[in-house]
Amino acid sequence: MRRRKGFVSFYATERQAQRLSLTAPDGTSHNVMMMDYNASDTEIEHGHAPDAIARRLEKGPQANYLQDWVFGGIDGAVTTFAIVAGVAGAALSTNVILILGLANLLADGFSMAAGNFSGVKAERDDYERLRQMELRHIAVTPEGEREEVRQIFAAKGFAGDDLVRAVEITTSCQERWVRLMLEEEHGAPRVARSPAHAGLVTFVAFFLCGAVPLIPFLFGGAANALLIASIMTGGVFFGIGALKAKWSTAPWWRSGIETLAIGMLAAGIAFGVGVLLKGWIGT
Repeated sequence: MRRRKGFVSFYATERQAQRLSLTAPDGTSHNVMMMDYNASDTEIEHGHAPDAIARRLEKGPQANYLQDWVFGGIDGAVTTFAIVAGVAGAALSTNVILILGLANLLADGFSMAAGNFSGVKAERDDYERLRQMELRHIAVTPEGEREEVRQIFAAKGFAGDDLVRAVEITTSCQERWVRLMLEEEHGAPRVARSPAHAGLVTFVAFFLCGAVPLIPFLFGGAANALLIASIMTGGVFFGIGALKAKWSTAPWWRSGIETLAIGMLAAGIAFGVGVLLKGWIGT
C-alpha cells in the first residue's frame, strides 16, 4: 500500500478487495471496501486534479444515444436480412428482394424513428408533469415536502445537525429542491434526451446497417449473393455487439458473439419460413 497526497492506493498482481479503515472528523472509525484494479493514475478514465474535476462537473452529464444506435442498427440489419433470407428461401427474383428490402429500409426505419421519437417525448412530457406536481406540492404543503427531503437524507446516513443543515440547504433553492424530489422520489433521469436526436440516430443506424444485406444483390444477384449477404450481415451484428461492449463490462468478443447469435437466429427463422412457404405455394 502506498500513500500520497491524502489518497490511499493498493497494488497487487490481480484484482482483489481491500478493507480500509477510515476515521471520520468526529473520531469514529468506519471500515470500507476498496477494489484494487492494479491501475496507475494515468490509466483511469478521467483526471482527478481539482481543476479537471471542476471542468467536468461544470460541463455536467451528457445525454447518451448509444441505446438508440444499437436498437436501430440491430433491428435494421435483422429485419432487412430476414426479408432477404425469406425471399431467397422462397426462390423469388432479385428484383423482389431489392424492392422489399428498400421498402423496409425506408418504411420500417421511419416507423422505428417515429416510435422512438414519440417514446422519448412521452418521457419528457411525464418529467414536466412530475415537475409541475412537485412545484404545486411545495407551494401547498411545504412542511410535508421538507419532511420528504429529511427522510431522503436520513436514509442516506445523515443525522443530527448534518441532517438539519442538508435539509435547509436543499430547500433554500426551489429548483434544487424540485430536482432532488424528481430524482429521489420519482426516479427521473437527471439528463433529458432529445426526442429529435433519438429518432434521427435510430433512423440513421437502421438505414446504414439495414442496407448491408442488400449490397450483394445490387450487383447482378449472383448465385452466392445470399452467402455473401449472410457473411456481411454477420459482420454487422458482430461489429455492433463489439462496439457496444465499449460501454459495458463484457469483453468485446463475447458481446459481439451474443449479438451475432441473436441476429442470425432471426435470419435463420425467416429463411426457414421462406422455404416452407415455397413448398406450400408449389403444392
